[in-house]
Amino acid sequence: MRNACLPAFRFLAPWLMGLLLVAPGARAEPYAVDLAVSDEADLRALFEEGVLSEEELETLLELLRTGVEVRTASREALYALPGLTWAQVEALVAYRERVGGAFEAGALVEAGVLTEDELRRLRPFLAGEERGEAGVSGRVRLLSAYGAADALVPPVLLQARVDGPGGLQGGGGGVLTRRHLGPVRYDSRRRALVAELPRAVPQVPKLYVEWEGEHASVLVGTYRLGFGQRLTLDTTGRPAPEGFVPDDGFRVPSGTERRCMLTGTGACTDESEQGRVTPDFGWTEGFRGAVGTVHGQVEGVELSFTGFGSHQSRDLSQYELFDARTRKTPDVLAVAPGKQVPGAARFVSRTLPDVFHELAGGGHVSAGFSPRAHVGLTAWGARPVWAVEGMTLGFQESSRYPEGGDHGALGVDATWGVGPVDLFFEGARSLSATGGGFGAVQRTVLGDERRELELTLRSYGRDFANPYSRAVSGPDESEGLRASNELGARLRYLHRTQDEAWRLSGRVDVWTQPPGSEASGVVQLGTEARVDYVGVPELQPSVWVEHRDKDLGQNGPGLCFQGDSACAGEQYRVAGRVKLEVSESLSLAAQYQHTWVGTRQRPESFQQDGRALLDILFRPVPSLRLHGRASWQDEDLSENTRLTQALRTSLEVAWAALPELGVRARYELAVDLKSPVGSRTPPVPPQHLFRLELEGRFEGSRP
Repeated sequence: MRNACLPAFRFLAPWLMGLLLVAPGARAEPYAVDLAVSDEADLRALFEEGVLSEEELETLLELLRTGVEVRTASREALYALPGLTWAQVEALVAYRERVGGAFEAGALVEAGVLTEDELRRLRPFLAGEERGEAGVSGRVRLLSAYGAADALVPPVLLQARVDGPGGLQGGGGGVLTRRHLGPVRYDSRRRALVAELPRAVPQVPKLYVEWEGEHASVLVGTYRLGFGQRLTLDTTGRPAPEGFVPDDGFRVPSGTERRCMLTGTGACTDESEQGRVTPDFGWTEGFRGAVGTVHGQVEGVELSFTGFGSHQSRDLSQYELFDARTRKTPDVLAVAPGKQVPGAARFVSRTLPDVFHELAGGGHVSAGFSPRAHVGLTAWGARPVWAVEGMTLGFQESSRYPEGGDHGALGVDATWGVGPVDLFFEGARSLSATGGGFGAVQRTVLGDERRELELTLRSYGRDFANPYSRAVSGPDESEGLRASNELGARLRYLHRTQDEAWRLSGRVDVWTQPPGSEASGVVQLGTEARVDYVGVPELQPSVWVEHRDKDLGQNGPGLCFQGDSACAGEQYRVAGRVKLEVSESLSLAAQYQHTWVGTRQRPESFQQDGRALLDILFRPVPSLRLHGRASWQDEDLSENTRLTQALRTSLEVAWAALPELGVRARYELAVDLKSPVGSRTPPVPPQHLFRLELEGRFEGSRP
């Protein structure tokens, strides 16, 4: 069966991809599928299924929390909404110009800008129509997670966001961490870095205050920033960033991790230090400081200037550091407050807190000649200041930060559009103490409200080292960076039929390294195709296929796919999903995914992986939501002693007790299905994880 299915799949996949790429009519950019979500739980479920990347999840969570005001949002902000093509964005902007901006979202359906189904999918991401009518409004969230095997205080997250009068708003988040290492310092006696063992510590990593006026806006605190095609500067994760957004996002614990984080003599000898534990709430480090934008019109030209300054303490993996004296990764020994841990216990694969302070600043200036034509210039620079005294530290080649210390980038971007065509370009040069390199991205978008064809060309030099670039790139990395040392082209076609019954999408991505690079001439290929049928609301099937080839010059089994740069194998994947709407209150979904992947362990064939999912959503009353899920994963169907064999189930209950108060509770059970006989490592005992969330909303009348 295995040998028969794979050749057939390899033969059909390119033809199916070709059919999708020439199909008449388009779904929308920038996400893989049309999203039908109502809250954060739905987004996290799509992330667990592999539909959304971590970056897309963070972007959509931020959009879900803040909302987009369709009556005032920029074209770029509207484009970030799931399900909108550039043509639909243009139609929406043209409509609000005709009516003067005073309309409700439902009017977009009456005007033919959106369909009822599209508006239904967008509503969770739209700012409430009542926003601005109250003097003070906002929400407070309290979250906690706890594992049945935990012997620690559970992690806690407190988040708040407040909208005030006069364009003022603020927010932030504080956490109680228990797995966060203590301060890192240099121990001259042992000639090594030392860090204190973790203990329960409150932290407030996200906090901001923002004011927005008619022609200016200012934010002080934590923020994210991006422009153009995300080449010169972007930390937002949005597909078309235009300025700054507040940063108050956190990552919710998922699964468990090893309780012991040490190795060496005297490490984790107590039974209480064995087993697994719930991770802390996590967060990404954007910028921290002040940022502001001023904009206005001068003789018909829309001018805008954004300037920012940041002083951010940054964490770093111990494997991204090197000791300038030994040119090796320094050891990080564990100490307890007031005493030394017996033996030379070392931390393993831990993130070291506040290793260096980054001083950064820069700005962006743009001139807009029409809603679809502008040019802009971005420049920024950063200087790392090491917080550890007594040892000269530097960045490893595998770190995303350039060697030598000071770094930055300078770039120019431009857009132009007419009729169904939009052109986008950005070119940049990275700057560092060791030199720098050039990079360029050009996108051509052709389409209307229902179809969109996009061609993206990219060229990143071997020395283009920009840690704050999120431009389009392949999934591989070069010295810790994705948008570096790469030449590539990506073609995407998105399709939605006139009757809304079929949605199809396809993508072909080809890339290699520039001449003179170690892997120059090795061409990699990634292809995807997906078909969704939603013509019958009660039954909605989906099918998709994927193919990734890390070297088109070498094919066949026996070549590894995952691992180091020497791997040149292939991966094939086919998956199907069926969603059944039993009633307005009950829906079911089942999914199966089968993967063929190259591995050195099987020189004559491909390793076969399987993954299945069952999802149940039940709303007995409008205020109560029950969400059950069971997923099974087997990374090698032919044996059960080596790789992941797992079953995960979860049940989430969300209850809006009052319009101003919501409660969400989640229980997860993870079972390791690996055989206890013959396994290299014994199966992990069943893991139980509980999560609780309380959310309160408040509104005050305008004085």
